Amino acid sequence: MEDGEELGLKPMNCANHAYIYQDQTRSYRDLPIRLSEFGTVYRNEQSGELSGLMRVRGFTQDDGHAFIREDQIEGEIQSTVEKIKQIYSVFGMYSSDFGYDVNLKLETKPENAQGPDRLWEKAERRIEESLNELGEDFTVNDGEGSFYGPKIAIDVEDFRGREWTIGTVQLDFVLPRNLGLSYVGRENEEKRPVMVHRALLGSFERFMGPMIEHFKGNFPTWLAPEQVRVLPVSDDNLDYAREVADELSEFRVEVEERSHTVSKKIQTAHSDNVPYMLIVGGDEEEDGTVSVRDRDENEQVMSLESFRTQLKSEVNDKSVQTQILK
Repeated sequence: MEDGEELGLKPMNCANHAYIYQDQTRSYRDLPIRLSEFGTVYRNEQSGELSGLMRVRGFTQDDGHAFIREDQIEGEIQSTVEKIKQIYSVFGMYSSDFGYDVNLKLETKPENAQGPDRLWEKAERRIEESLNELGEDFTVNDGEGSFYGPKIAIDVEDFRGREWTIGTVQLDFVLPRNLGLSYVGRENEEKRPVMVHRALLGSFERFMGPMIEHFKGNFPTWLAPEQVRVLPVSDDNLDYAREVADELSEFRVEVEERSHTVSKKIQTAHSDNVPYMLIVGGDEEEDGTVSVRDRDENEQVMSLESFRTQLKSEVNDKSVQTQILK
């Protein structure tokens, strides 16, 4: 910096959230206290270890930390795991046709672990008990936990069969002790909170990797960067095409304004993986309708209002498949 100020790139958000927690006196009645952010962090990965979206040097994650009492551990872990499963189900990841396995693992004390063995043993036991109470199937990866605590890792396979960790839940008795975190207990005594680190999606970049592979770019309508493309049959229908797009302004809509043939416009929209094409010519303009075509080449003429209503329902329901012409 020109004024001599030094800036740093943070590799994680744990300490930031801990300092926010410790900024004021906390009571046992205040807990759990949950802090979260969509934050970009940086890791000095070796160039040979980088791999597309799956391993990068700078990434954004939905990072969160819960500061809890020991009697709240099982409830916090279980609710977090349930939330992860709920979110992943929206993306179709637990459906039989997702195509890739989603595996849950308990990763235990690594060689570079900090803190006494008794805290690690307690943390690993409490996580295992929490997962057993949920009825979750999981495997144990010995020595793969973080330096401050064991973790639950949600792994997904890519198309090569390689496993990548996306979401994580970590139980930490160590950092609260190292950072001097405390709260006032029932008997007015100073007590140490427990931290639960969690990233539901994990790295957004890594999460999208298997999504892109699985959907092959054909994202569900609610997730598609372009949901509808309006295709005028000729330049004479361009104004009506723009009117149609204006009526659908709540969605991600584009108008194909280039003077190509209709077949060329359809081919381009297909190659761009647009879920719905609205073909509008003289008949549609006269009747106030649109000719709807989906990625599976189903086609039907309907009123614009009917299409808008059905599209809104499909997007709100977060359907994995296109629904309007089924």
